[in-house]
Amino acid sequence: DNMTDRQGALGVLANSRAPEREAALGAFYERYRGDALVLDKWFSVQALSTRDDTLERVKALAGHPDFTLSNPNRLRALVGSFVANQRAFHNASGEGYRFLADMILAVDRSNPQVAARLVPPLGRWRRFDETRAELMKAELQRIVGTPGLSKDVFEQASKSLG
Repeated sequence: DNMTDRQGALGVLANSRAPEREAALGAFYERYRGDALVLDKWFSVQALSTRDDTLERVKALAGHPDFTLSNPNRLRALVGSFVANQRAFHNASGEGYRFLADMILAVDRSNPQVAARLVPPLGRWRRFDETRAELMKAELQRIVGTPGLSKDVFEQASKSLG
């Protein structure tokens, strides 16, 4: 009967395989869709999920009508939460790194400062095994090599490679 309990229950369901999962996420969204702060939590709890399909879910949420790259809070709720999700972000496929780099490049066009603040998780490549480190560096190199890149993102990404 309160937001703390609802959010806690939603977090449990977001990680589960229960058939009620989708209905609960949908009901929570419908109930709070007009409240930006609560909606940020809805995006965040899904990006932090420990499920195997979290990256696919995050990609789908990036296309959600209530997600916009121009809202830094919403971007942090989805992308920032995803990169904090060690299991999903550092999946051996490297797809989490590619997703982050794609988001950085997309945000760079409209808000270079916010985009630059998304770079550091890729810059931590020295802390990971050789395979993940190479995948992270490849995304940093792709970012640095992008024509028209802002000075902010270029500086952050090139420094991360050094």
